[in-house]
Amino acid sequence: MSSGGHGGRRRGKKHEEEEHENHERWLVSYADMMTLLLVLFVVLFAMSQVDKEKFAALASGLSEAFGAPVSALSSAGTNSDASVLDSLDAAVDVQIPPAPAAESDVDAAAAQAAAEEAARVAAEARAEYDELAAARDAIDAALAAAGHAGAARFEIDERGLVVHIVSDPVLFGPEEATLQPAGRTILDAVAPTLAALPNRLAVEGHANSLPVTAGGPWPSNWELSAYRATTVVRYLAAEGVPQDRLSGTGYSDTRPVVPASDPNALSLNRRVDIVVLSDASAEAAELLPGLDAPAQTAPAAPAAQEGTHE
Repeated sequence: MSSGGHGGRRRGKKHEEEEHENHERWLVSYADMMTLLLVLFVVLFAMSQVDKEKFAALASGLSEAFGAPVSALSSAGTNSDASVLDSLDAAVDVQIPPAPAAESDVDAAAAQAAAEEAARVAAEARAEYDELAAARDAIDAALAAAGHAGAARFEIDERGLVVHIVSDPVLFGPEEATLQPAGRTILDAVAPTLAALPNRLAVEGHANSLPVTAGGPWPSNWELSAYRATTVVRYLAAEGVPQDRLSGTGYSDTRPVVPASDPNALSLNRRVDIVVLSDASAEAAELLPGLDAPAQTAPAAPAAQEGTHE
């Protein structure tokens, strides 16, 4: 029984055979290598075939995109096999960007640009000055025709044409904002010229340094100067000057045309200014005062200068 038992255990063991080794696996690697070599040679062959039409288009595009021309290919050489492009008619020009400009060239170009801009601004200022001067001459002629020659003093500054009209007693009586008959005549004379201009018009009321009468109708020269300005604005609008081009402002005695020590200060500073505003650029407007004639005819001192009120 014991031997049978041992025999049974020997019969229960499995027979293990040795694994078969594949000696042909190198063929897979060899086939892969040959395939890659074939692809490599196909690519090299394809690269060696140049499409002449496409190359000519490429050369033309480069010529338009870059700077100075440089000859990249010469015409057919002595050896017919020297190049696959030997049938091209002429050299192919390839453009390269120009060398950076020298600093002196940049400075010269900047100076030339600045000079051209200065000339443009000067020409604009001259044209604007000529238009304002023509308006000045037309207003002066209209005043002379109405019998009020010298009633206005003219000035061209960075704002435009300034028409200084002495307020008392030409336009208004002392401490009054109702137009005098002479004032209506003056405004009637200048209104057609002002209405024909395309410029905006600023009417400014000014007072001299004398205070208003205490307990009078005006709290201060601010109210009096502002009301006189708006009175002139309303009158000009009634005479046909477009209202959307008019504005009125009172400045009291803050903007004297002559210093208080001047003998004519009381009369000249008590005034209404009609400003024909310039349409020029800020750069050109700054040149207008220098273009204005240096000599200005000083108006005669009005007879009412001795007055002590606005």
